[in-house]
Amino acid sequence: IVNQPDIIIADEPTGNLDPIATYEVVQILRKINDLGTTVIMTTHNKGVIDEIERRVITMDDGRVVRDDVSGKYVL
Repeated sequence: IVNQPDIIIADEPTGNLDPIATYEVVQILRKINDLGTTVIMTTHNKGVIDEIERRVITMDDGRVVRDDVSGKYVL
């Protein structure tokens, strides 16, 4: 993060966190994205997806099944 990478890949960064820590991690990732770094994040947490309000790509069995710019969880 110090070297301002072009991309950060976060695999389930909030997977085992309590709600307060989850919120803090999401806010940090959002700020990093606002500063110009692309953040690719995987999550199963609908609340995190809805809070981020960024592009959401949904995959099933390794294939893209949805690509929404609305930033909301949709199945």
